Amino acid sequence: MSTAAGVTLGMSTYIVHRLARGLYAMLLRLGLPLYLWRLWRRGAREPWYRRAWGERLGWYGEAVKPGALWLHAVSLGETRAAAALIEALREQQPGLRLLLTHGTATGRQAGKALLREGDLQAWLPYDTPGAARRFLRHFQPSVGVLMETELWPSLMREAERLGVPMVLANARLSERSAKRGRRLAALMHPAARRLTLVLAQTPADGGRLRDAGAQQVMIGGNLKYDMTPSPKLLARGLQWRQSLSRPVVLAAVTREGEEQALLEIWRQLPQPRPLLMIVPRHPQRFDEVGALVLALGLTLVRRRQWVETPPANAEQADVWLGDTIGEMPLYYACADVALLGGSFAPLGGQNLIEAAACGCPVVMGPHTFNFSHASEQSLAARASLRADDLASGVVAALALARDPRRNEWVQRAFDFAASHRGAAQLMAQQVLELRRAV
Repeated sequence: MSTAAGVTLGMSTYIVHRLARGLYAMLLRLGLPLYLWRLWRRGAREPWYRRAWGERLGWYGEAVKPGALWLHAVSLGETRAAAALIEALREQQPGLRLLLTHGTATGRQAGKALLREGDLQAWLPYDTPGAARRFLRHFQPSVGVLMETELWPSLMREAERLGVPMVLANARLSERSAKRGRRLAALMHPAARRLTLVLAQTPADGGRLRDAGAQQVMIGGNLKYDMTPSPKLLARGLQWRQSLSRPVVLAAVTREGEEQALLEIWRQLPQPRPLLMIVPRHPQRFDEVGALVLALGLTLVRRRQWVETPPANAEQADVWLGDTIGEMPLYYACADVALLGGSFAPLGGQNLIEAAACGCPVVMGPHTFNFSHASEQSLAARASLRADDLASGVVAALALARDPRRNEWVQRAFDFAASHRGAAQLMAQQVLELRRAV
């Protein structure tokens, strides 16, 4: 290619990227009223969404001391994974000041428990150029760490302009997401290229992220293996299990539409039925799922109705609804086996690593593309099973729950989770080295 042709191609690419960024910013500004309306509506059920609205637009209070390490964990799952990284960061650099940002109420609530004196917590603003610029100028972080998939075009451009190094930690990119990203390459490729460092979960994730534009990619492993379940919750869950005289199946982190299909199967089981525990992924759906159970003629007990010991009627109930936040280790410890939410419909599946760390065998469906590497490793370690559909998944779960060799599955689950730890220390080292180089 001649020099002139290369310059022309470079200018064309620059113009396309600039137009894409301008269109993106315009659409976000036009969509701002809808965005605020949705926050207000969600706040009717989750009041945290109605707090600190100015932060959503990049307006923060009094000036703060600059130089904190900024970590963004959008929701509850990312915040739980970030806890392991934060612990490793503090271990390697005692006295570290942290700025923790979120996008959801459950994430912010969970993140509050991770703060120490001198730390800060805020909403990450809506991704308009002005809001991103105000956020970065207000906090002036030394380095930014985004968890898993959180790549925002305006934020990345403003970070580059203001000299804030950006890391995508525990990064993952499924083939399905990569295909969607290629359709938006004019917008997302420049954003990925602006990352200073990507710490990918697997070589496959790393390859896809390079193709998406990332320049510096390392394989760091998966922080979710370093999550430590609460011993107190595990002990309580085991105590509940010992008080029950029938098998217990957990539908873990379910999504909309999954519960009805499962409950239809469950009510056709012969009496006495095993106990079904359902833990929906989104708290705003707790009441909806509870109403669905009753509408289908099944008896229900809700976790929030008691403190530590299940009430007398809980033993005979068809369904327990896990309508609390932050108690997954309790539910996994109480269950004989878990059906993996999001995996029996083309939703990509949920995190199965936490189940393994709690010693709970998993039956997953055919759709685990969001966690493909972990699911394949779990299957290879014989810590889980895969079923073709929900009906066969229920059959497999009931068989495993009654299997006299179930303790072997439990031990393999523990061993599988323990054998992949170490990502937190590696990622913390890389982040702190980058911070010192600033």
